Amino acid sequence: MKKPVITALAVALLAPLSSGCSSADADDEPLSWKKCPKEVHAAGVECTTVEVPLDYENPDGKVIEIAVSRLASKNPDKRRGVLVTNSGGPGGQTLTMPATLREMGVPKSVLDSYDVIGIDPRGVGHSTPVTCGLKLTDHPSNIPTYARGEADVAAEAKRVEAVAKKCATSRTADLLPHITTANTARDMDRVREALGESKISYYGISYGTYLGSVYTTMFPKKTDRVFIDSVTGPGGWDASFVRKFGEGFQNRFPDFAEFAAAQDKNYGLGKTPEEVEATYFDIAEKLDTKPSPEGYNGQIFRQVTFDHFYYDKKLPELAEIWKALDTGKPVPKPDTGAEGEGAAAPSDIPADNYLASQMHVICNDSKWPEDVSQYARNVEEDRKRYPMFGAAGANITPCAFWPSEPAEKPVKITDRGPSNILMLQNLRDNATPLSSAREMREALGDRARMVTADQGGHLAYLFLDNKCANDIVTTFLVTGERPGEDIACKAN
Repeated sequence: MKKPVITALAVALLAPLSSGCSSADADDEPLSWKKCPKEVHAAGVECTTVEVPLDYENPDGKVIEIAVSRLASKNPDKRRGVLVTNSGGPGGQTLTMPATLREMGVPKSVLDSYDVIGIDPRGVGHSTPVTCGLKLTDHPSNIPTYARGEADVAAEAKRVEAVAKKCATSRTADLLPHITTANTARDMDRVREALGESKISYYGISYGTYLGSVYTTMFPKKTDRVFIDSVTGPGGWDASFVRKFGEGFQNRFPDFAEFAAAQDKNYGLGKTPEEVEATYFDIAEKLDTKPSPEGYNGQIFRQVTFDHFYYDKKLPELAEIWKALDTGKPVPKPDTGAEGEGAAAPSDIPADNYLASQMHVICNDSKWPEDVSQYARNVEEDRKRYPMFGAAGANITPCAFWPSEPAEKPVKITDRGPSNILMLQNLRDNATPLSSAREMREALGDRARMVTADQGGHLAYLFLDNKCANDIVTTFLVTGERPGEDIACKAN
């Protein structure tokens, strides 16, 4: 539900922190539900906050606030419990997700079955937020910059090192080591307790699939029904996952190429998919040499193409951009970030909060390579494997210079726990490729069943009209019934 985003981890669970420490210090006072912040306010949605420890190893130390929203079931007789949601990122604000799901047409049977809960994760939005004090031009994208060679990697290393230093010296630097997926899962369990629920059901998309997998690994007896859509690997948003963006781009490109070729009279990008592919490389090479007057260089062109692959409805707009760049016609100025120094938004959320909180999670969750030359080698390797976009995901990020080491080992996703997870995955997802979902499926073993949908783009349930996939998900959320084996849904 966020604009192009995507998601980190892998080894052994730290037992002392992951067992039941959440319940020992729970606040028994009932939650006080109030009107939501202006940008969250929607009919029937109310908000509250829950206090949690900043550091679960020091539960009596500093506390932070976790913002929570609720769209309550209007049918008490059919209410099963709560459905906790996460909109991805990491860094995605989720207070708005209950209302957004209603607006998208989530079936009434689902809304009757649950109080739908949105939680801004720690460090994000209306929860205690983090900032790196960045101008949005300092770090304009959550996707690494496409590197044309070793010199580009070296230049990017200097830029992202400066970004990491700003995070280390920001006004919220004391929060930095504690913004992790594992701690977010612990916060979720504190929210569960505050809601008075013995278990939660869960619906997470994109990075939220990893968060849900971590939660149900750490608190397997506290989960009821778990639905994850557009699935990361079991390591989340780690260095190996980011390198899969090249694979995802390559898998998704044929959908656009077929669309553009069928509309060649309108766009002039090629009469066949092969000709459209050749046009991609021609435009990229031209812009690498001479950017357009509007500011498109080859790197931005590749990034904009990747971003538009998220949703089929964006493909016509992408074709128009290509047409303009190919013919020298005016195109909209690319959105490369606005000026303004990490200033607070009207709601007191730092302007850089989305990207700052995302970096905190990704860089804290797992150990990233620090050798710049290693990234240069990865770029060359992935340019050969995935020539269209591989040299982006393999490039260096601020995590190579992150000021703190991971505070604990990554949570290892395993098959231990109840068999109560449903996965949904598009076959040609550019952001969370099918191979990532298959890795998660293998890690979860008999805990999960996976539904694949023969369609492209990122996110499936409600976002696309595959009746087979949508019906399976709705049935699972409402009744708990799940396919006995993995299912492949055909294209509509």
